[in-house]
Amino acid sequence: MDLYILDGTIPVLEPDLNAWGRWNRTHSKFIAESVFGFLWWKVRVSTVFLGIDHSFTEGFPVLFETMVFGGKHDGFQERSSTWSGALRTHADACALVRGR
Repeated sequence: MDLYILDGTIPVLEPDLNAWGRWNRTHSKFIAESVFGFLWWKVRVSTVFLGIDHSFTEGFPVLFETMVFGGKHDGFQERSSTWSGALRTHADACALVRGR
């Protein structure tokens, strides 16, 4: 299991579990959050840095996750390997929620 921290927007492999834990306690993992709707109807799109490689295979580490909470697309999930990819995925999920 590979652990990562962020150096700005760049994921960096962190082999020391204690250092990884300290980083996680002191840094926000939220990349982007968008909320749609009002009153009783709300949909939230959230993009976070996972800090643990979720690829489970060879290749680029999968470190960012976008999810939709609520509405027609509740449970939609997509993961990416880079900060810029995470921002694109977030924008795509927001467009999906808005019906575009």
